[in-house]
This record gives sequence, structure tokens and C-alpha cells, in this order.
Amino acid sequence: MSHESNVWDKAARVLSRADALMITAGAGMGVDSGLPDFRGDDGFWRAYPPMKQRGLSFVDMANPRGFVDHPSLAWGFYGHRLNLYRRTVPHEGFHLLKQWGEAMPLGWFVFTSNVDGQFQKAGFDPDRIEECHGSIHRMQCCGPCNETVWDAKEVVVDVDETHFLASAPLPGCPHCHRLARPNILMFGDGSWNELPSRAQGKRRASWLETLKGARLVIIELGAGEAVATVRHFSQSVARRADASLIRINPRDVRVHGNHHIALQTGALEGLKRLKGLLAGHHGS
Repeated sequence: MSHESNVWDKAARVLSRADALMITAGAGMGVDSGLPDFRGDDGFWRAYPPMKQRGLSFVDMANPRGFVDHPSLAWGFYGHRLNLYRRTVPHEGFHLLKQWGEAMPLGWFVFTSNVDGQFQKAGFDPDRIEECHGSIHRMQCCGPCNETVWDAKEVVVDVDETHFLASAPLPGCPHCHRLARPNILMFGDGSWNELPSRAQGKRRASWLETLKGARLVIIELGAGEAVATVRHFSQSVARRADASLIRINPRDVRVHGNHHIALQTGALEGLKRLKGLLAGHHGS
């Protein structure tokens, strides 16, 4: 058996013997559903060519100042993403993870930096998901005038996709009637309402507390090193819980530790390959 086959076989064996599953996901998880991952300025500009013409990077656009300085452009960017995420269908890998998680004796939890709501759309229990950077499917006041966060399901944003400018009326706060914004943590963001994400984090921490002595496996998908929030979280939980970490990533795949397994591939391809191997390990 080659070294590569050995590593994959080990990952399947560890997963088949687990009591609980922690799923951690970065932007690479959505690539197989057709979503951009904004990897570097070139990746961002491929998805949003007009921003390159304006000399604007992802960091420039993902910034609360935009809602003050150029609200139609800020909502052009976020309105396009909201519309895109609403029509995107989660790939098969989401359903495999849901199936594995629900088969675990002690359950599962999701930790993700993605704001796209794809885990909820794939049928995952929203009470078992932590969105550490917030969600585009929740709104808050730009002020903010208070700590209220509301569902974005009634929000409609008409975007000119040639120039990525949103047409009036732009989303407004139902309390003070000033401009609203997505409940997403942006760069240089001092006004993000973190209460929903903090409540999610408390539920996740409570679940982890129930796993003392259990065999926890962490499957990390599409979490790069550029914004390493998810990677650091995975490694921290693996260290504290003496858990096995399976890192699936086509590029940033390095791992540290005897219980860590690196699978150099994309999220969907990796999960489908694990599915094929798991059949031979259940009950072993």
C-alpha cells in the first residue's frame, strides 16, 4: 500500500471509530458548489472585475466604511453575494457530512467562517452551527442604533451586475430607518453585533464539555492559511480534546501532531473518497 493510500485508509478508520464529529469549514468548502473563495486579489477580481477597474481589493470591499462612503457600491457587493448564496445548491459533500454526523453516538457540531448559510440550506440543525464571522442572512443597523439582529429573508437587493451597484431603496433598519448592513464581521469592524455568533459559540462549548473521554474527530475543509481562524480553531480543539484532525485542503494542507491527517484534495473529492473507504471500516 502506498503512503497516500495509507493516509486515506487511516482517515477512514479514525472516522469509522469516532464517537463525535466536529466539522470545521472555510471558504474552500463552497468552491465545489460554484462559490468564489476570494483567494488573493486576483481571485477576488476574477469574481468582481469592476472592483479591479476601481482598484478595490476584497479588504476594501469587506469594510463597514463602504456603507458610509459609497452605500450603493457596498450593497452592490453584498447584495450580489446574498442573491448568489440564495440560489446556490450545496454540493453532495454537505449531505455526506450530515449523514456521518447524525450517525455519531455523541453527535456533531459545525464551526465555520463562511457567511453563506450553506450548512443550514443543506439541512443541518441551525442550533448546532457556529458562524464565527456572522451570516449574510442576518441584518443589523449600520449605527448600530440597538443590539437587534433580524432575518434577511424579506431583504431584496436589486444589483446591476455590470457595475455591481445596488439600486434604491437600499435595505434599512426597521427601528431608526437608517441604512442596514449584513451581520457579518468585516475588516476594521467596530460595530459588528456579535451576540448571535457568541450564543452559537456557547452552545458549541457546552457540547464539547459533554465529550470528556470520547473519541472526537475533526474534519476540516477548505480552511486556508491567509485568514487562519478555522485552522487555529481546529488545532486548538484537537489539542485540548486529544482529538484526531483530518485536514482536507488542495493547497494549505500541512498538519502537526501524531493524530493529524493531511488529505491534499478539494472538499467534495475528499469527502466522496472517504465515503468509498468507510464502507470497508464500519464494524472493524
